[in-house]
Amino acid sequence: MPIEKNKKTKLNETIASSCAEPDDRKVRREKRTEFSSNVEPDDRKVGREKRTEFSSNSLASAREIEKKPKIKKIEKTPPKEKLPPKEDKKPKLPPKPEKYLEAIGRRKTAIARIRIFTQGERVFLVNEKPYNLYFPTLELQQITTASLEKMKCFDKFRILIKVKGGGIHSQAEAIRHGIARALILFNPDFRKRLKKAGYLKRDPRKKERKKFGLKRARRAPQWQKR
Repeated sequence: MPIEKNKKTKLNETIASSCAEPDDRKVRREKRTEFSSNVEPDDRKVGREKRTEFSSNSLASAREIEKKPKIKKIEKTPPKEKLPPKEDKKPKLPPKPEKYLEAIGRRKTAIARIRIFTQGERVFLVNEKPYNLYFPTLELQQITTASLEKMKCFDKFRILIKVKGGGIHSQAEAIRHGIARALILFNPDFRKRLKKAGYLKRDPRKKERKKFGLKRARRAPQWQKR
């Protein structure tokens, strides 16, 4: 029967192929093992060697970096201009203050501060003005200069006066009182003559205060009978 023969041939071919397949597989496996044995170990060794070299180099470089001292960055500054050499100059001392004699005179509520200078220009100033301008009348001018004229030393001093309070007449008498006190400091021998003239005494007379129920200190209102 032809059909059965064909079946048998197919079976034989399949058996033969099944028998032949294992041989091919073995050949392939052998080839693979040969390739892997020839190639893979060398490549792995080379990779390992490269890794070890890299790791050793990295460690050595890290150690070298640690050993190297850290260098500070220095900022470049512009060159300074050369200044001329300093001259050795002695420090200037402040001028010495002028010596003077000071005294205070009073009259009523006026107060005068007198300063007498033995050196310098011969000037008589009252509140930074010449005395003949500050006191307009001749009587007041004579009162202010009375103690100087008494001792005949009007043109021997530079006199600076500051006066405040009271009226113009009481200020003139306060200046006379203060100048007499300052002259005694200059020369104690002047005391006897100035005291005899009455220029050293502080005049205590003042305006009496007003009382309640009266017009002034003592003036009473006019009495009316009816």
